[in-house]
Amino acid sequence: MEECAYICGVGSSRGCRCCQQRQGPAETAAADGKPAPAPAEKHVEADAAAQCCAGSGGIASPMSPPPPLHCSLQDLPPELLVEIFASLPGTDLPSLAQACTKFHHILHMDSIWRRRCREEFGVCENLQNLETIGMSYRELYAKLLHPCRHILGLWQLDTEYYRTLVNVVVDGLCITGWTYWSCLNTHVDRPMQFKPSFRIRLMERKPATVECMEGRISRPHSRHVQIQKDRFSIQCKKTDHQKDLPTQLREAWGLVLVQEDRQQYDCLTYRRLYLPPSHPDDLIRPGLFQGKYDGYGLTIAMLSFHGKYARVTKVTGNCNPRLEIHLMHRIQLRDGEIFRNFNELFRVVQEIDEQVIREQLQQQEDGTEESEGHGWQSPAQPSVREYRAAALEEQPVPFVLPAGVSSRDQNYPRTCRMCFYGLDTVTLDGFSYPRRFPGVFILFDENHLGFIWLEMKHFILYGRVQNTFQNVEEAPSLQAFLEML
Repeated sequence: MEECAYICGVGSSRGCRCCQQRQGPAETAAADGKPAPAPAEKHVEADAAAQCCAGSGGIASPMSPPPPLHCSLQDLPPELLVEIFASLPGTDLPSLAQACTKFHHILHMDSIWRRRCREEFGVCENLQNLETIGMSYRELYAKLLHPCRHILGLWQLDTEYYRTLVNVVVDGLCITGWTYWSCLNTHVDRPMQFKPSFRIRLMERKPATVECMEGRISRPHSRHVQIQKDRFSIQCKKTDHQKDLPTQLREAWGLVLVQEDRQQYDCLTYRRLYLPPSHPDDLIRPGLFQGKYDGYGLTIAMLSFHGKYARVTKVTGNCNPRLEIHLMHRIQLRDGEIFRNFNELFRVVQEIDEQVIREQLQQQEDGTEESEGHGWQSPAQPSVREYRAAALEEQPVPFVLPAGVSSRDQNYPRTCRMCFYGLDTVTLDGFSYPRRFPGVFILFDENHLGFIWLEMKHFILYGRVQNTFQNVEEAPSLQAFLEML
């Protein structure tokens, strides 16, 4: 009793509120000489007792929360801080190093930056390779990888006469730009061949150096690079490589080109290529395909879906036609017999072409013509979804080239699934406006496409590119993808 009275701080146990709460009404009245309080008054006294205990520095009520614990990130052991810092983006670490001296010293540990180089850029080199050039992972990240991060990805070299494909990747302790090599005798199902075009590397604690790898005779020589988000340009002194035609094509053709040296420096501009966005209702997975348009080797094209249309756009080569596939105008195969009669196939396509022209004229008169910025962004139509479901359920039918139709690739699939009306638009030399070439777009399977130009009686086979590109992204939006095309 005395101990309880001491905790409450009210003197003897007789006056202790805790004891009064444990006593019954009769006992309380007998002790104080007063009648027992009502139930409501009893609760008031209990609340007062809790306030008395809290105010007197004694034991708080069991319902009161414990006092908060004051813990700082600086109190954690260094090995735990290393693990935490290594999981943060490298761009956040410099500001974190300014927080205190302890963080500054910990963030100089190369194990943290080694993990950031591996997770953000795929660098798998060991520390010994860096020590041979007097470099640390922190310096590699700060001087090469982070400043050049915008140059990684898939790019198109857009010159006046020819377009090539370049994949810029982290290659060991360098950043290398690999250029697509158009080989004359490569089949569409074989992987593309690449050769180095330029590289960016660090040597002996010097700033990043850009080296040109082009040229058949000269050794790598210095270049200057200017990097933006969606474009970059490279400038170098001319040696033995020309501006307007890739070196690999001259080697393949065996041509001797004599061109006027119009300028002292060779300035090349690259623009970023996005992969087309995909949708569950697409007939097949969009992406890059390669085909033989002419006798100068394989050309890369990009297949994309835009609602009730699809498009095959060339991204390499000496011209940039646009093959437009009308998914709403399907050509019935009738067990493949239509391919055996060229005149019948030509008649069917001509009727669809006349219908498409009438529809476009009617839309112009009604003021409802689908512009590229609107109609091409529409979601897949219900009938397109039905076509996809039908393509998965239908059995392939035999496919043969119609009589009189030529092809540069005779190793094409012998069965196909679906055919659609397609329109190729090409601007030829001497013409102000692009010419229309209607034809038949053929869906063989997930990895093979085909198109028959009926007027020219020519067939081209496309095979999906088998190479795996690094640092390539899908377009952030359909509008951004259309602007890129």
